[in-house]
Amino acid sequence: MGEGARAGVRDLAGCGSRGRARIRVGGATGRLTGSGLVSISLEQARTIVDAALAHGTEQGFNPLTVAVLDPGGAIVALARQDGSGYLRPDLAVAKANGVLALGMTNRAIAARAADSPEFFTSVANLAGGKIFSVPGGVFVRDGEGTLLGAVGVTGDASLNDEAAAVAGIQAAGLVAVTGAE
Repeated sequence: MGEGARAGVRDLAGCGSRGRARIRVGGATGRLTGSGLVSISLEQARTIVDAALAHGTEQGFNPLTVAVLDPGGAIVALARQDGSGYLRPDLAVAKANGVLALGMTNRAIAARAADSPEFFTSVANLAGGKIFSVPGGVFVRDGEGTLLGAVGVTGDASLNDEAAAVAGIQAAGLVAVTGAE
């Protein structure tokens, strides 16, 4: 990063934004956190949630819950449709958290769990149960491949959950990475 960019970040981070500043990177607007990570914006996260829920409704899915996490695993947006069970927010967060925590898609996590159940059990315990090995957790990247966060969807069959997540991510103009590409 050039000196001017560094100074700009310092100026923005010091203007009362609690270490966070809105930035534009490669055509995608996100947040620059105090740690220097580019993150999904609240506006993008809300678009993902709204579009994922709309997709589920249009397709006749069971009521869904959608969680959008930043690259560090913090919740940016979370919504639960009427009729979605009270554990669904935890499940949605766990699906998104798993891909972020392990740096691999849910499909890769499932393959690893099948090959080494002891490994998966240990990791799931270490993470307090916040890792799932079924589709529905999807990486969110910008057009240049920068990781912005992850989305977790739960409420219907896992592949339907994943389809809703992908629809939401695409509606925000971002790139979904599921491992099925």
